[in-house]
Amino acid sequence: MTPVTEVAGRRVTLSNLDKVLYPDSGFTKGELLHYYATTADVLLPHLRDRAVSFLRYPDGPGGQVFFTKNVPPGTPDWVTTAEVPRSEGPARMVVVQDLPSLVWAANLVTEFHTHQWLVQAPDEADRLVFDLDPGAPATVVHCREVALWLRERLAADGIEAYAKTAGSKGLHLLAAVRGASPEATSEYAKALAVEAEEALPGLVTHRMTKSLRPGKVFVDWSQNAARKTTATPYTLRARHAPLVSAPLTWDEVEACRVPADLEFLAGDIAPRVEEHGDLMAGLLDPERAAELP
Repeated sequence: MTPVTEVAGRRVTLSNLDKVLYPDSGFTKGELLHYYATTADVLLPHLRDRAVSFLRYPDGPGGQVFFTKNVPPGTPDWVTTAEVPRSEGPARMVVVQDLPSLVWAANLVTEFHTHQWLVQAPDEADRLVFDLDPGAPATVVHCREVALWLRERLAADGIEAYAKTAGSKGLHLLAAVRGASPEATSEYAKALAVEAEEALPGLVTHRMTKSLRPGKVFVDWSQNAARKTTATPYTLRARHAPLVSAPLTWDEVEACRVPADLEFLAGDIAPRVEEHGDLMAGLLDPERAAELP
């Protein structure tokens, strides 16, 4: 029998709780659901009012992995949805507003990816993001130097940067902004990526061309485009292990010497939240949002 549980007054159907999603560690779907439910206090504020793209991996990272952007068939009527603009015309997407919706979505087995704008104002970016992606043999250790350079460069423009692991091999830098379109935010991010390449020429490329990337850190500024989404803070990733896109302290970034220093699994997050709270809470404070220069 498929179990049904009550979450904050909503009946949520769960399935295959004993299925092993990450064979190397034996991490099951039930453990995935437990992770999301117990991380909800810090995760939900980063999901609320943002259309969600689901990167689904129902049979684990070794199975089929696919994006779901439109509202999935069978979505309960109590799950919030919103119409969002797309180049091919408006589409309806899920907006995860509360714990029952989070547990329902987690049962799909998914990474959560969100835009850099709220559904109430798709023409105004409230996030700036840089995805620092190392090309082998470069690693997250090389991303460290780039992240520190970008933090100082952003600070010079009055913008406060927050770091998190990508949950795969690199780093993400985010900042709260206001008063700019996604197009303007993209232009600003590209300009800083070009500056980073000029300042760190042996380490950085701002271009996606694969032949330019070995041994360098690609500063991906393009995720600021209105149509793009980025892994949400605290989401699990479809990788070899239940790695999390985990918020970091800048001391942790500065101290990184080997990739393992910045790898955090699902079981690591509760103690981190207990010690630090939400290290990206500043992104949610309108008073700390900066205007682009």
